[in-house]
Amino acid sequence: MARRPRSHKVKSSQVNKLMKRKDSIVQLFGLTVLTMSAAAQSQPGLVKSEFIYETAPFPECHASTIVETKAGLVAAWFGGTRERHPDVGIWVSRLHEGKWTTPVEVANGVESPAKRHPTWNPVLFQPKTGPLLLFYKVGPSPSTWWGMLMTSDDSGKTWSTPRRLPDGIFGPIKNKPVQLDNGDFLSPTSTEHEGWRVHFERSSDLGKTWTATPAVNDGKEIGAIQPSILFHHGGRLQALGRTRQGKVFEIWSDDSGKSWGKLTLTALPNPSAGTDAVTLKDGRHLLVYNHTAKSRSPLNVAVSDDGKKWLAAAVLENDPSAPNGFSYPAVIQTSDGLVHITYTWKRLRIKHTVLDPKKIETRPIVDGAWPE
Repeated sequence: MARRPRSHKVKSSQVNKLMKRKDSIVQLFGLTVLTMSAAAQSQPGLVKSEFIYETAPFPECHASTIVETKAGLVAAWFGGTRERHPDVGIWVSRLHEGKWTTPVEVANGVESPAKRHPTWNPVLFQPKTGPLLLFYKVGPSPSTWWGMLMTSDDSGKTWSTPRRLPDGIFGPIKNKPVQLDNGDFLSPTSTEHEGWRVHFERSSDLGKTWTATPAVNDGKEIGAIQPSILFHHGGRLQALGRTRQGKVFEIWSDDSGKSWGKLTLTALPNPSAGTDAVTLKDGRHLLVYNHTAKSRSPLNVAVSDDGKKWLAAAVLENDPSAPNGFSYPAVIQTSDGLVHITYTWKRLRIKHTVLDPKKIETRPIVDGAWPE
């Protein structure tokens, strides 16, 4: 006969006191409870918010990425003692039967017993056909790193031996590539060794070989990195991303990314922090970013019909006491229509949030101010 678990009597006052703690994992008499702030709980369209892991063998993490495979969701990030530390590796977790698997290190920067570099900014990408791709960077710093690529034939359970990308090809720097109608991969990338400059890389043979555009900005008038790619009517593409000028940048292409217009600043604020965006199945565009020019809190979601006028949709995090707490979002829309977002939570954990775009309620952003 199975032994019944011990019951715990919990005073309602104790529960209420614990549950008032915002955005934290609370150990409640042996039970793990993920709480959300009242603001997050009350937002239309918010389906779920959870941490991908509770404990890990590394103290800090950053730069998550998420993808949908035929076997379910896969997430990755870099983790180690701290950013730039040689022990930083690439960690992967899979959503299996409703639960995230224990994080596993799948790549690192070990070159020899005496030489190891930090790894950076993994990016997962599942083409329409072929294996799952995992891009990442290795090197002492963003101005000196190089691109690496691994593949998985079993939706992230096992991975190939890493291979270095060709000189001058870095792979997607932070945000996911897109696959064009003709099958080409278009990878949003950037470099930092001659100023912050945006590039785009293309592969017509499922990632075997690559070509790159020249930099689309000079890195002086506007220092820009880490673009995301959006799809518009008539085959137009738009890229959005991070700058040093306090605003999100945008740039447009009329020929599927072969050439690009002038890179300009939008009206949306940016505290020199990563953003990500996705074109939804209904044609709208969704952007995840910090709606502030000064810190990495709050973390916001905006929606646009045309990529120019953006409407406030959700606040995922807002904690003034954590100015660097919520950053580097990654966003996808899965086959069921839901939007999945992962992001860095106070450099301690990776958070996974799910939105139903059909239930999101939008409001105007007037004079740059996020609506109350």
